[in-house]
Amino acid sequence: MSRSLLTRLQFSLSMVVFGTIALLVRNIALTSAQIALARAALAAILLGFYLLIRRTNPIKGVKKSDLLLLLASGTAMGFNWILLFEAYNHTTVSLATLCYYFAPVLVTILSPLLFREKMSARSILCFIVSTAGLVLIVGIGGTGASNHFVGILFGLGAALLYATVMLLNKSIKSVDGLSRTFLQFLAAIVVLTPYVLIVDGGFPLGNLSTVGWVCLLVVGLIHTGVTYCLYFSSLWKLPGQEAAILSYIDPLVAVLVSVIFLHEAITTWQIVGGALILGASLLNEIRFKRKRT
Repeated sequence: MSRSLLTRLQFSLSMVVFGTIALLVRNIALTSAQIALARAALAAILLGFYLLIRRTNPIKGVKKSDLLLLLASGTAMGFNWILLFEAYNHTTVSLATLCYYFAPVLVTILSPLLFREKMSARSILCFIVSTAGLVLIVGIGGTGASNHFVGILFGLGAALLYATVMLLNKSIKSVDGLSRTFLQFLAAIVVLTPYVLIVDGGFPLGNLSTVGWVCLLVVGLIHTGVTYCLYFSSLWKLPGQEAAILSYIDPLVAVLVSVIFLHEAITTWQIVGGALILGASLLNEIRFKRKRT
């Protein structure tokens, strides 16, 4: 097997695993904040062990100016997970995921404001198309009960926080991807621990069933620790355009999980709206090359 094929398989596998996380979260009898904290803690332990084996010092060469950014991005990451898990609790996994993938569009809109990047006509078009897709999902998508609308709002909130993480990462220059993620996990733990103690009153792990324990360990160790290692070890080897295309395996798998395994309904308009969001986001990330005559 060639290295390029192995890299594609590693990246694709990470996307498939990311797309199945909702199936496990639904079986963990903890609050969203408690799951997010456990996820960060388990992943940090595993990732820290991996860095130790590789004899990598995650804080070596980190600039002081980046420490505050790492804390902020880790905080955004932790609360991003909380809002996404809440979205799973209030609406279907497919709707929550499709709204979550509005994040790249938010990055496109916020980048010119924060980094003075020029916004192209194609970016504006993609924003309009993505927004139309969101209107289809929320407005005439047949969401029904008010819980669905609340779940959609949670999904959009998670998208905003994920966009925040991506924008902050663009400003962190002194840390590589894997070390940065490890430090963000630690920051999430520092912030989420007092939040869970104050809001949820503790961490009742003793109340978990065997299935709940297994799902929690898989979410923390496999879906976060191992999969993040796969993701970052393959990401830098792939061309940006190819990585952008393969990254959409995640939402497609999530929609399939929602419909096939969780038996959640999805309407034609919701499918159209999701296709508009994903298609516009993908189009915005791909850089077309002009053919020379």
